[in-house]
Amino acid sequence: MTTAQTTSKSAAAIDKARAEGRAALIGYLPAGYPSVEETIAAGIALAENGADLIEIGIPYSDPVMDGQVIQAATTEALAKGFSVSQVFDVVQGITSRTDAAVLVMTYWNPVVRMGVDEFSRRLAEAGGAGLITPDLIPDEAAEWMDASDKYGLDRVFLVAPSSTTERMQRTVDASRGFVYAVSIMGVTGARTSVSTAAKDVVAAAHAAGAERVCVGLGVSNAGQVREIAAYAEGVIVGTALVAAIRDGGVDAVAALTKDLSTGLSRTGLTEEEA
Repeated sequence: MTTAQTTSKSAAAIDKARAEGRAALIGYLPAGYPSVEETIAAGIALAENGADLIEIGIPYSDPVMDGQVIQAATTEALAKGFSVSQVFDVVQGITSRTDAAVLVMTYWNPVVRMGVDEFSRRLAEAGGAGLITPDLIPDEAAEWMDASDKYGLDRVFLVAPSSTTERMQRTVDASRGFVYAVSIMGVTGARTSVSTAAKDVVAAAHAAGAERVCVGLGVSNAGQVREIAAYAEGVIVGTALVAAIRDGGVDAVAALTKDLSTGLSRTGLTEEEA
């Protein structure tokens, strides 16, 4: 195992939660919405109210997997002049004040535009844990694999209900920190129920050797968190938190995070569920 792998910030955060008998809570916030300062404040609020890992999304003009709420937020951030390099200010603002592992979620183009090595170096310097890359597949990630090893960053790839056995294996082998399981086919957005496909995707990832699988897309309340915590190592919440900051600011993010975290405990589960 390389040095970078043994110092995975994401893995450490998830393992700490597991040692406490619960799944990890991962909260998503778009960088620069409603402002850079408020993104930092909301990230700190997440960490102080039960989130173990934080995803900071880079606003993108043509998002392929973001639903309406997140799209509207990122469009506003871009309209206010958000630039990619500001994401490092957001990451540093949160990592300097909390122990949460902070990852950047981004489509690949902004990273390539800045330069993969340059982006990775700046992310590491800001205290970032790594990258979640929705539109990058391991087969095309050679440059990122090198840079992430060089700077000790986690690389989180996505798997979905449509992933073939071969694709699942390749993605699990290439990921570091955790594997991001998309629970539904489609875009992000809070839903009234969590797709049963999520459990199958997690099982397939575990079968391929993944030690930590986190489920995202569609989680919006503590009941859904509890459902996923029964079989996954982490639960990812995005749209509901973005709606919270939109409607009630940082205080609303804190309150929702506190509520979501009540669903994380795995104690009291049957052996089959755990």
